[in-house]
Amino acid sequence: MGEEGGGRSCGITRDLQKLKQQAMAYYQENDVPRRLEELLNSTFYLQPADVYGHLANYFSKLAKPPSICKIVGKIILDGMGLPTLQVEISCTIQNFPKYICSVVIPAHFEVSENALPEVVDAEEAERHQAVNAALQWVNESITEELWGLNPSNQAEVDHRLRIFFENKVQEDKERKELERSSEEPVHAPPPVIPPPPPPPPTKKKGQKQGRRDTLLEKPIIPPEPPEPVLHGSMAIGAVSLAVAKASARLAGTPLYMSMASLKHGQEPPSMLTMPLVMGSVLSCGKSSPGKLNLMKEVICIPHPGLTTKQGIDLLLEIQKQVNRVMETPPPPKPETKKGHDTGKRGQQPITGKMSHLGCLTVNYDTLEQPLLLIQGICSNLGIELGMSLHLAINCAAHELMDYSKGKYEVMAGTHKNIAEMVDLYVDLINKYPSIIALIDPFRKEDAEQWDSIYNALASRCYIIAGAASRSVSKLLEHRNISTPKSHGLIINHTNQTTMSDLVEITHLIDSKKQLAILGSTEAESSDDSLVDLAVGLGARFIKLGGLSRGERVTKYNRLLAIEEELIQSGTWGSSEEHNFASFQEDAEKTPEAIAEETLGPLDSIFPTEVVEESAKL
Repeated sequence: MGEEGGGRSCGITRDLQKLKQQAMAYYQENDVPRRLEELLNSTFYLQPADVYGHLANYFSKLAKPPSICKIVGKIILDGMGLPTLQVEISCTIQNFPKYICSVVIPAHFEVSENALPEVVDAEEAERHQAVNAALQWVNESITEELWGLNPSNQAEVDHRLRIFFENKVQEDKERKELERSSEEPVHAPPPVIPPPPPPPPTKKKGQKQGRRDTLLEKPIIPPEPPEPVLHGSMAIGAVSLAVAKASARLAGTPLYMSMASLKHGQEPPSMLTMPLVMGSVLSCGKSSPGKLNLMKEVICIPHPGLTTKQGIDLLLEIQKQVNRVMETPPPPKPETKKGHDTGKRGQQPITGKMSHLGCLTVNYDTLEQPLLLIQGICSNLGIELGMSLHLAINCAAHELMDYSKGKYEVMAGTHKNIAEMVDLYVDLINKYPSIIALIDPFRKEDAEQWDSIYNALASRCYIIAGAASRSVSKLLEHRNISTPKSHGLIINHTNQTTMSDLVEITHLIDSKKQLAILGSTEAESSDDSLVDLAVGLGARFIKLGGLSRGERVTKYNRLLAIEEELIQSGTWGSSEEHNFASFQEDAEKTPEAIAEETLGPLDSIFPTEVVEESAKL
């Protein structure tokens, strides 16, 4: 019995000794003895009132950096009540998982108003497929791809997301090829050759030849097929944004400062400039009930000399006045002795309804009506249009082309060919020089007309490509932002666009001395991260729609909050590039002299003192 007890005791001693050796090796490997000795000595020397708080602070500095442990995708509703993707990020912090933040990414689909029911149903089905695929990517694969990464390593996160997306693209390509190969070959009928077009009408004897008669109209270039968007791609952009936001949250810095550090090589600029606000106040586009189609958005731009708060207050006052005009009933029409109305027969009263863009959709019939309304409001408020406030027009020309006629339908029943459109824009700017930007004046296929309008108006107003531009991924793939010819591009954060892509595309735009405009999509969510991206990336403008609808107002509120933070921290700055120079010198020059000059995009000259007789009504 004694020998058995002694053997058991020796075994326990040996096991205990081995365990002590393992513990000593583990502690020495992690430098625990030396750290503890330093901590105890410093604690006795400092003798803090909260001893354990001092110990906790010391050890927290030695803890491993947070690492991504869980990414969760959820389907929520956007501002239009349509499904979109929300992504939540959790990190391991001091051995425990902790929820950090969430983001919502808008879908890339345009909002179809007055569309046929079958078109609406098809778009809704496609949206559901895209969002459900993104949800599957996030919840089944992406966590595994990014698990254990430090969220501050944005470059590595985006690199892995890019590889993941490329693999998904390849899988989709192989699947489609397999489906095509399994289908039975179908013999297509021979193509029907259309009859040749009729010869142009012969010129009557004695008829004078007009300016446009000398130009043979070129056939309209058919629309390019839309860029393919892989279902699920919005997961890439959402996760990249969520990681960037998590990194900023863990570092205790705002997202805009984190993005500025990302763009400027971890050294954020000492001063940050607020982007100029583009606020929509009217919508008179293709889906509006009136005859006017050309002005999908009439946009107001407060002068760069105003703060963001002053500019937003100005936009609010103008929108309030627009709403008041729409709510005011028209004066009664005079009647004849017989009681008949002397007004135009069938003329509809001017009414407005709130659009998904956050502004009123108004049933105007002419190009002048919305502009005269803004002029009249500014005159009543004592605002100098062209000084305190400037205008921009989103033409959305891609929505106006009538392919059966090969012309743009600028108003119901009024069609213009591409040459006439250039003249129309030049006349519009001549009549309303407070317009300093035209967005999408042509389709992207009409490259020659982009060149023509740029050459005609580059010194007087910005020519901006929105829908006419390519996606960020395509722009970076081809490294070409010069087609169509414009002063700048509207950038949307959608689909597979990562934070690294946004940094790269803004660097490319800056290198070409063009304008970067961060823009909201048509179907927005209540996420306000877009504003931080615009400030951090140094965008010249931010286009948010109107000051109505919660998903848009929340972004304006974020603009106000960021400006206040920058002012309080002493990092609020202004840029000379944001200022509009005087137009008085060019006003005295002939069109031929102006055309001979080559002005850089950032040297464009805008009117700062405008006298518009039509405003004095």
